[in-house]
Amino acid sequence: MANESSAWRRHGQYEYRVLRIDRTTSVPDAHRLLTEEAEYGRWELARTRLYVGGERKVWLRRKIIRVAPTL
Repeated sequence: MANESSAWRRHGQYEYRVLRIDRTTSVPDAHRLLTEEAEYGRWELARTRLYVGGERKVWLRRKIIRVAPTL
């Protein structure tokens, strides 16, 4: 993909990943990227924002699974 960046954050029961997709990335390529994240990383779309310059910012989230110790 073109110039994309991501950030990871945890808030409450969800962990968030923020992707920045630059304006040169085509819509089908952005769709493919988000589909792969959802399918393989178990992310779901939380929010999208399209900026004036054409850059897209996408928030993905997934539930945090906490494992209780068994010992």
